[in-house]
Amino acid sequence: MERDWFLIDAKGVVLGRLASFIAGLLMGKYKSDYSPHIDNGAGVIVINARHIKVTGKKLKDKVYFRHTGYPGGAKFITLEKMLERKPEEVIKHAVKGMLPKNKLRDRRLKRLKVYPDEFHPHIAQKPVKIEVGEWKIKTLSTQ
Repeated sequence: MERDWFLIDAKGVVLGRLASFIAGLLMGKYKSDYSPHIDNGAGVIVINARHIKVTGKKLKDKVYFRHTGYPGGAKFITLEKMLERKPEEVIKHAVKGMLPKNKLRDRRLKRLKVYPDEFHPHIAQKPVKIEVGEWKIKTLSTQ
């Protein structure tokens, strides 16, 4: 199977809208032969992850949780600090939550490549640049 690759610029895009759009591309919902049990989605490259927007007071109030595995090892980090340290993890975490919770989720997430700035090493995939919300996509299968 030959997969389509899309390039999305996240500068100024609201996080939730971006994540749901990317999840749809990874699942292949834009294709006419979409089937939920078949992994025929596209690869997605996201650039400028550092410049996403969030609404309301989420920068201060939204908290990410992880546990080290040791007793008392709960770690909490706000969205604001996460955007400073690892902005690509914010988008990956949001997209992971939007994908169906099944065996295909990890395979689909491997095709999501997120970069904090506008540089990416995926020129060989010949990604098609699209805007968030643009479902009329010219794919490899329709060319």
